[in-house]
Amino acid sequence: MAGDAPLSTSFSDWQARGFDAAACPVRNVLDRIGDKWTTLVLTALAAKPRRFNELHRIMPDISKRMLTQTLRDLERDGLATRHVFPTKPPSVEYRLSPLGQSVLAPLGALVEWADRNYATIREARARFDAAAELRSGPN
Repeated sequence: MAGDAPLSTSFSDWQARGFDAAACPVRNVLDRIGDKWTTLVLTALAAKPRRFNELHRIMPDISKRMLTQTLRDLERDGLATRHVFPTKPPSVEYRLSPLGQSVLAPLGALVEWADRNYATIREARARFDAAAELRSGPN
């Protein structure tokens, strides 16, 4: 497809220049953005700044340890900021940074694509799994 040309050209260029996969900027950034918790936290912070416990209530299936790590990673990457308020006890709020705001449009497009194509992907998985089961035969 014509829309694939920039992606395939970029990939070919990266290969031709001999980029080290570990140092690949695209892989490095997508490893973070593609993480399921990162996507959910970014989406939650898109609406408004939130405190830790509010984020945890929104995503009850994330452990507190994983939420803490995800927030630290987002802060380290410059996608979110942590604001401490001088209350007793101190309260902490997380917000998207300008860089974090800038990822919302492409992330939103991917989320919309996933939502639009989820049924088709589930059907494809079911067909593949059924065919694989037939190929492997009875155990």
